[in-house]
Amino acid sequence: MKEMDNPYAPNMAVIKEIIKETPDTNTYVLCLKEKKFNFRAGQFVMLSLFGVGEAAISICSAPAPSKEFALTFRKVGMVTDAIFNLKEGDKVWVRGPYGNGWPIEKIEGKDLLLVVGGCGCGSFRSLLMHIFMDRERYGNVEILYGTRTPADQIYAYEHEKWRSMPGVRLLRTVEKKDGQKWDEHIGLVTSLFPFIKTKPDDSVVFTCGPEIMMKFVGLELIKKGFSEEQIYLS
Repeated sequence: MKEMDNPYAPNMAVIKEIIKETPDTNTYVLCLKEKKFNFRAGQFVMLSLFGVGEAAISICSAPAPSKEFALTFRKVGMVTDAIFNLKEGDKVWVRGPYGNGWPIEKIEGKDLLLVVGGCGCGSFRSLLMHIFMDRERYGNVEILYGTRTPADQIYAYEHEKWRSMPGVRLLRTVEKKDGQKWDEHIGLVTSLFPFIKTKPDDSVVFTCGPEIMMKFVGLELIKKGFSEEQIYLS
């Protein structure tokens, strides 16, 4: 099986599965026709439709060489609007991967704090899948995940599985219930910080989400004793 050896050349992929995550967000499982795909957790691809355009999308699947990989994205803009009209079996084009990815080589043996907001889940999930594949190589994992409403929680069908992993703790919050069933925390993701168990000693923080969220996450973490060198932003 050949590998995608030229990240600048578009490769055709078939939509194998479409998973509806939220009212405006889908996950697309793509399958390359002939070549397998190597990437690092945190990298992205350029997803395109001929005659429409292309968009940068973070890879959300486990970084293992395979013909299949997954992308999660919201319906915002001309390209994603067009892709949301496609169905399983239809074809798209991908270039990549691009970006440096998360610094995996720096986190072995360390405790990890992952702070995620909104649709920042894509690159975060790829990192989490990498950790789960080699669970014994990493310390405790604490995940803080915040969205606007319960209906906006992405990968909700996986959350209990994450919680069942040894040494993994998931704290979720929403800004408002919006008439939906919710018995967990209410507030911004930073309002979960008083409940953090991860200590600044020998730990690494990854955060992804809206830029304004990451700004305040960084400020609050520094107040709690984490150094700038420990905090990685997507």
